Amino acid sequence: MTEQRKYYLPFVMLSVVLLLSLVINIGLGSVSIPPDEILTAILGGETEKGPWSYIVWNYRIPKALTAILVGSGLSLSGLLMQTLFRNPLAGPFVLGISSGASLGAALLIMGSSLISGWFTFGLINDISLALASSLGSFLVLLIVVVVATRVKDSMALLIIGLMFGSITAALVTVLSYFTNAEELQQYIFWSFGTVGNLSWIQLLLLSVAIMVGIVLSILSLKSLNALLLGEQYAISMGVRIKQSRYIIIVATGIMAGAVTAFAGPIAFIGLAVPHLTRQIFNTTDHKILVPAVLIYGAILLLLCDTFAQLPMSAYVLPINAITSIIGAPVVIWLLVRKKKMIF
Repeated sequence: MTEQRKYYLPFVMLSVVLLLSLVINIGLGSVSIPPDEILTAILGGETEKGPWSYIVWNYRIPKALTAILVGSGLSLSGLLMQTLFRNPLAGPFVLGISSGASLGAALLIMGSSLISGWFTFGLINDISLALASSLGSFLVLLIVVVVATRVKDSMALLIIGLMFGSITAALVTVLSYFTNAEELQQYIFWSFGTVGNLSWIQLLLLSVAIMVGIVLSILSLKSLNALLLGEQYAISMGVRIKQSRYIIIVATGIMAGAVTAFAGPIAFIGLAVPHLTRQIFNTTDHKILVPAVLIYGAILLLLCDTFAQLPMSAYVLPINAITSIIGAPVVIWLLVRKKKMIF
């Protein structure tokens, strides 16, 4: 009980930081809105200017909630993959699921150049992009699950997943070569990643996918802890390796695929947050790591999105650039300071 209690204070502090990050993210933007007016809009009151309430409820709050879900989902996916493959460089997209989503988006956006202009003309919008990306990630996930039934070695599965990613990336390159400049630019903008374009319905679908992944991860806590010492040790502890592998792959696929479908391929978060969490909490127990990475991931992406939107400016920088510029030096500093990687 004492061992668990020592983590209470860090979790309380993290929760406070998460709340502050959420407040800051909602409070800043291209339109200057007084804090009391933001609170009035959140509580359902009438603001001094009518558009303020619309901005808060239809842009800022959905964007902040999207950042929380995306950051949490990617961070947990990265933790699952690093544990399953016992590889500190594994991330949420090592199985090629993100590449499958990117291929789905590329086929929708750039496919008209290879098929016919009428096939996709006028059909490209946020919903169709999400559907195409989801279909691409689901198909790759289905293939990976089928392959997992025939492969006993997790490292072989990792290599196969990387090969799937290479194949889909090559197909996207071919599409990019034959497409016109306008469609290529649209795909590039999608690949930058964003958390600001989701409607409440899309946000609900994303939250359901993330919750499914969290539930599957909680059900796999014993397996995750056992896998840290190798598959043979896990078997000796009574863990069903194949079943656990399927659950972990499906959980990762659902979360990473949904995030890529709705927010685009956002880099760095899934790879770095698990390492940050291990360094700060100094533990490998997934009963602590799972909730910790969920909170850390949400905080980090909220802060990155706050910097990306350049407060009081009409410009919004690509979220992918901000996550790497801000996050990578932090990870390097932590690893150099600690002089070793906890894994």
